[in-house]
Amino acid sequence: MSHSSNLSFYLHIPYCVKRCGYCDFNTYTPAELKVESSLKEISLSYTDLVLAELKQARAASSATTIPTIFFGGGTPSLMEPTDLGRMLAQLRSDFDFAPDIEITMESNPDSITRERLEGFLAAGINRLSFGMQSAVPHVLATLDRTHNPENVARSIELAKEVGFAELSVDLIYGTPGESLEDWQTTLDAALALPVTHISAYALIVETGTKLAAAIKRGDIAAPDDDLMAEKYLMADARFHEHGLNWYEISNWSRPGSQARHNIAYWQGANWWGAGPGAHSHIDGKRWWNVKHPNAYRERIEAGLSPEQAHEILTEEEKELEKVLLAIRIPRGLALDEFTGRQTTVLNSYRESGAFEESDWSAGFITLSQRGRLIADAIVRELAL
Repeated sequence: MSHSSNLSFYLHIPYCVKRCGYCDFNTYTPAELKVESSLKEISLSYTDLVLAELKQARAASSATTIPTIFFGGGTPSLMEPTDLGRMLAQLRSDFDFAPDIEITMESNPDSITRERLEGFLAAGINRLSFGMQSAVPHVLATLDRTHNPENVARSIELAKEVGFAELSVDLIYGTPGESLEDWQTTLDAALALPVTHISAYALIVETGTKLAAAIKRGDIAAPDDDLMAEKYLMADARFHEHGLNWYEISNWSRPGSQARHNIAYWQGANWWGAGPGAHSHIDGKRWWNVKHPNAYRERIEAGLSPEQAHEILTEEEKELEKVLLAIRIPRGLALDEFTGRQTTVLNSYRESGAFEESDWSAGFITLSQRGRLIADAIVRELAL
């Protein structure tokens, strides 16, 4: 099935005031870039570069309609609302916006004021995702997060008052030193907020980060897998009690409040990623931009594509990817879409209770709660 009339956009904002200790994303602080400019000046000049890449997207694509747009980072909420508005205005003039278009912005609670929220809403953003991570100060300190936990509640309440209907928080569980009681505190704090969506991710210790170095030195203990599993089960039960249901392994929402931009990724739809290091996918071609903002600027200012490299997926790779992504969502795939070898693998996991029996009987694969805990192992075996 071709998605060619639809094209989602991911707009990468590669700036942060400070880098968090667990972060390996393609993001930079003014100090790392050795720039003296204010964030306001950076916002203005960076937006001009993105606008030029978006013109390249218009020229290269036959798509007509944008269903979703996602401002990720970095910290998009550091940008000037008028600059994000300029990006949206250009996309609106070059493509049709779907009538129910979802336009999400990742937000740091510390960079939010009522005036800025009103600006973001006026620019066209209609969904906010806040990096909360934890409600417990010592956990935030281990993660090297800068925000004050009270700022999360303040920002979300403000966003609701200003008129944002779709609000999400991101949580991280499994931080070294985080007890079950700490995690319970975070869950209670998140569920007390007027949110429509919660993402909860297991902490992954990425090589090269400050956190990885501290664990290697023995200053901090490594995350505990059994405790991680227990925390996932706690979260799933608590979210369910509050009317938030899982629709992807790490994501829960109220009915109708799923993150449609992320669903587009999981369903293998087409998207264009603009900005340094951003990845794109159109009809089985995948490419990624040069990573460093300075290299990106040089390419764009020379009128060149910022693409660093690309790959074309074979039919087998496309099929495998479809399986690996779809298994992460409820009733993701029909059983008859799997090969004989994969069906044998699935049967062995079925015996251990990894799938919902009622869906299996109806010919579909849906991970049970136990199955979600071991999804990575199932996916690895299916991919062999």
